[in-house]
Order: sequence, then C-alpha cells, then structure tokens
Amino acid sequence: QVQLVESGGGLVQAGGSLRLSCAASGRTFSMYNTVWFRQAPGKEREFVAAISRSGTSTYYADSVKGRFTVSRDNAKNMVYLQMNSLKPEDTAVYYCAARQGIVAVTTPNQYNYWGQGTQVTVSS
Repeated sequence: QVQLVESGGGLVQAGGSLRLSCAASGRTFSMYNTVWFRQAPGKEREFVAAISRSGTSTYYADSVKGRFTVSRDNAKNMVYLQMNSLKPEDTAVYYCAARQGIVAVTTPNQYNYWGQGTQVTVSS
C-alpha cells in the first residue's frame, strides 16, 4: 500500500516557476514507478511526466518537455515536479500516482495509488 500527498501548488504569473512535491508513505516506495497527471476544468486527466523506480529514467508529455523536470528521492519517499516557464494552459489540478510494473503508462486507470491533487493556476 502506498499513500500519496501532493503539495506546492499555487498561483503564479506566466513565465514563473513552481515546484510540486509528492510525499509517499510505505517502506517500499522505491518499488513504484511514479507519474504526474493533471486535469483542467472540463478536460480529461492527462499525463505530464513519469519517473522510474530508481529515478534513472524520465518521460515527459510533449507539451511540457524542456520546461518541467521530474525527480525523486527514495531515501525521503519523495517525488518532485519542477515546473519552469509556466503558461496559462498549464493551469490544472496536478496529481501524482504510482504503480508497479511498466513505467510511464499514460492511462490514468492503470494506476492504483493517487494523491488528492494540488491546484496550479497560471495567470497571463
């Protein structure tokens, strides 16, 4: 079992930066591939970034590539999403999720464990 809690969201102007954190419970967090999804009002939840269990492999949606960086610290049971050069279209609730098995699965229903989400709002 893994419990996830996101933090770090907020209101930022376009071009600004935010760092999201995802705190995980459980001693076996290092066995879980972890991803970030986001969901804007009226839209489906979409894949943002993924990181492998060891942290050696990362994957990004084209829309955030070059602007966002995902990382993890297994000793602290933490996953991070550094978001730079934010745009108004990045406004959404951001969720971290975890699963064992194949890394970077982009379909939300393949994930067993979810956080409650953190709101990111980017003003123009």
